[in-house]
Amino acid sequence: MEEKKTVFDYLAQVMIIFGFTMLMLNIFCLGFGDSARDISAIFALGAQGIPAGISFQFLCVSVLLTGARYVFFTDRVIKKMSLWSRTVCMLTFAIILIAAFIILFHWFPVDMWQPWLMFFLCFGVCFVGSCAFVTLKEKTENRRMEEALRRLKETEGKKK
Repeated sequence: MEEKKTVFDYLAQVMIIFGFTMLMLNIFCLGFGDSARDISAIFALGAQGIPAGISFQFLCVSVLLTGARYVFFTDRVIKKMSLWSRTVCMLTFAIILIAAFIILFHWFPVDMWQPWLMFFLCFGVCFVGSCAFVTLKEKTENRRMEEALRRLKETEGKKK
């Protein structure tokens, strides 16, 4: 049985996505923000950090991605779709959404291949990392549930 989510669960998910994004962007700022200052609006402050306007744009992306996650990964909107199809749809939506923000807010020049390569590389690394994290989390939760079930069965066996 799936636990009913509240608005606070969704806000927490938005903050997790936003926080991770800001952490990665600030690490990138420290690494090559000064060299990318003239190329990307994201790195307009160089190694000093992310401009406030860009931060709010990434917050908006986080809200939209969390909404898409709700659409694609709950049965409330899409009733019959495999997990594989949902994941492909979610990834496609995320790439299109971020590409739209890149173009709309001039995060970097769209006619340069290097920023696009870096975007797809970063996106791919983050996707693989999040898949690994979710898989590890699921395995850990399954082990806990199996252990709890084993203890429950032992307790029931002792009562009889």
